[in-house]
Amino acid sequence: GAGAAGLARDAECAAAGSAARHGGRMELSGCRRSEPEEADKGRMKRTIIKDWKTRLSYFLKNSSNSNKRKSKKAGKQRNYFRPSPEEAQLWSEAFDELLANKYGLAAFRAFLKSEFCEENIEFWLACEDFKKTKSPQKLTSKAKKIYNDFIEKEAPKEINIDFQTKNMIAQNIQEATHTCFSVAQKRVYCLMENNSYPRFLESEFYQELCKKTPISRAA
Repeated sequence: GAGAAGLARDAECAAAGSAARHGGRMELSGCRRSEPEEADKGRMKRTIIKDWKTRLSYFLKNSSNSNKRKSKKAGKQRNYFRPSPEEAQLWSEAFDELLANKYGLAAFRAFLKSEFCEENIEFWLACEDFKKTKSPQKLTSKAKKIYNDFIEKEAPKEINIDFQTKNMIAQNIQEATHTCFSVAQKRVYCLMENNSYPRFLESEFYQELCKKTPISRAA
């Protein structure tokens, strides 16, 4: 069942990222900073957060993902608003909690864009959409597009997976099924969970969301 699948995925991801969770944190030396350095750090922090908000606004406005919980009033998108600190803190409990929240997903995409690895979440989202496709014709056309965008050599958003997996996908899309990209999607999921996700939780922007007294709840 779903619980067994989750345990299997967790075991697989754990093997890939046992040390990765500690790799994203940069330890600072014990040297005392001068006032100019502190001022520079403050300006840099404000710039980073401003850039994040710009990216986040873009992803929220252009997201093609349907909301799981739609508002009763048409046109009112409640989860476009900044989450409460308590809601944001839930994202640190599980990677799936982050991905299931529209604002959280957009924030994570903005973070990956800042790390120049946005293709990972875009591939994962494309696979999620692919698995929901019912028409055999659309399944084939979507499979070829995903392959052209993310898998083939020199693809515009090429993901980092091994050659053997790429070859297997190339063969599978000839007669596309919903499992064509399952192996690659699982590996990209584990990569994000074990590397990018811990760094996201330590980022200035996420820490800002978790503060108890946000200036405004508007996105």
